[in-house]
Amino acid sequence: MAYPTVDKPYGLKPVNLIGGQVFAGATRQMEIASGYATSIFYGDLVKRISDGTIEKDTGTATATPCGIFLGVSFTNSSTGQVQQQQFYPASQSIASGSKIFAVVADDPDTLFQVAVVSSGTTVTGVGITAIGNNTTLVQNAGITTTGNSQVAVTAATATTNTLPIRIIDVVRDTATAADNFPEVIVKINATMHQYNNATGV
Repeated sequence: MAYPTVDKPYGLKPVNLIGGQVFAGATRQMEIASGYATSIFYGDLVKRISDGTIEKDTGTATATPCGIFLGVSFTNSSTGQVQQQQFYPASQSIASGSKIFAVVADDPDTLFQVAVVSSGTTVTGVGITAIGNNTTLVQNAGITTTGNSQVAVTAATATTNTLPIRIIDVVRDTATAADNFPEVIVKINATMHQYNNATGV
């Protein structure tokens, strides 16, 4: 059976939990401040900030997320209708007295599928020896026509314990050679996930 070629990053996609537990779609609604001026795309990392809302986590080697953004709902100021969509547009105008709520996969045990890049959006791959190593994020701009993130992880892995992402496994279905895997299964490292970090926001 032929599998599609991985030609660009697509953000972090939840697939299951540590230990093989099923990801059943459990998420949490988190508020985005009215007028927040940065777009957030499906598959982007987000983090809590001191006012109780969330914002896009743009970190690469020092990201401290609380989860992955999976959509948004708000009341459009022009139409008065509730919109549910794939991404949050920067500085979105909302109806007076209403709020913006993001859908976030925030379980610290969630595993995610993500593309591997050499830089930017150029997809490459890692060998099986990458399993168990840590890596950094590559923060590419999202795609407004689809609403999807283009965040990826870099192929340069290391044992450095301050990096935010741990490679748990490779995706064998889309391998381009016997030992070249353009997609991996990852987890946010425990001390980087805001729920596991003893320091508050």
